[in-house]
Amino acid sequence: MATKFFARPFVADTIARLAQRGPGPRVPATKWFSGLPVTTESVSVATRHGEVAATVYRPAVDADDRPVYVNFHGGAFVIRHPEQDDAMCRYLAASAGVVVVNVDYDVAPAHRFPDQVEEGFDAVRWAANEARPWDGSRLCVGGQSAGGSIAAGAARLALEAGGPGIALQVLHYAPLDLVTLGEAKRAARKAVVSVPIAYIANTAYIPSVEMREDRLASPAWGSNADHLDGIAPALVITCERDRLHDEGEHYARKLDEAGALLEHVDLPGQDHGYNLLTADRAVIEHVYALIARHVTATTAGSPG
Repeated sequence: MATKFFARPFVADTIARLAQRGPGPRVPATKWFSGLPVTTESVSVATRHGEVAATVYRPAVDADDRPVYVNFHGGAFVIRHPEQDDAMCRYLAASAGVVVVNVDYDVAPAHRFPDQVEEGFDAVRWAANEARPWDGSRLCVGGQSAGGSIAAGAARLALEAGGPGIALQVLHYAPLDLVTLGEAKRAARKAVVSVPIAYIANTAYIPSVEMREDRLASPAWGSNADHLDGIAPALVITCERDRLHDEGEHYARKLDEAGALLEHVDLPGQDHGYNLLTADRAVIEHVYALIARHVTATTAGSPG
C-alpha cells in the first residue's frame, strides 16, 4: 500500500521535523477564552529526562488549597505547541477553580516513547508534591489527542506505583491503539486523522512495531486493558467521525468493567480536534463545562 511509505522511519522523522518548523496552531478567535479571570506563570518541571517547561493557570482569586489539574496537549506526539490548549486551561481554572499545569513535554523524533509518558508521570508526581502552592492530594490529569494517551499512561503508572492518587483522568479523543493500522480503523470520509498522518505519528513516536504493543503506548489494544481495577476514575470523550473513535469507545468499556468509568461522551458529528478546528463555540463550551463539572465533583471535599 502506498501509504506505508510513511511508515519508513526516515520518511516519518523527516516529515515530523518539517512540521515542527511550521507556525503554531491557528485557533480562531471565536474559540479563545482569553477574557476569563485567570493568571499565568511559567515554571520548570524536573523529570527523569530533564527539565520540561509548563504554564500554570490559576483562578484570579488564588489560594494554596486549590486542587490541581495536570494537562498534556495534543500534536500527534511530534508537534510542540502547548498553547493550543490555552482556552481549555483558562476555562478549567476559571470555572472549576483548579490550578492547571499545562506541560510542554518533549516530542518525537528527538524524544521517543516511553519518554513522553515517563515525563508525564514525573510531572504528575511533581504536581502532587505537598511543597507546591496548591493541594496535590486533589489531583486530576487529562489531555487531548496525543496528550490523552500520555494522561492514560500516567494514570496507569500511578496505579502500578501505588500513587500519587489521581481523582480523575480525562481522555479527550485520545489515540489508545497504535498497533492497529490506520486503514483498518473506521472513520468518516476526509477524517482529520488521515491514514498517512497516523503512519507518520506512530512511526516517529515508536519506530518499533513490537514496542507499540506496550500497555503505555496502546492501552486499548489486545489484553492491555484487562487489568485496570483501581485505576483513576475516567471521563472519556470521543468524536463520532474520528478515526480514533472505536479505540476510545473500547477503552471506555474496559474502564467501565473495572468500575473506573465516570462517563463516556461521544460527540455526534464531530471529528478529531473539533474544539480547535471546526466546532462552534457552543459545542466547545458544552464539553469544557462537562469536564469542569467532573473536575469539581471528583476533587470536592476537605483540602489535604
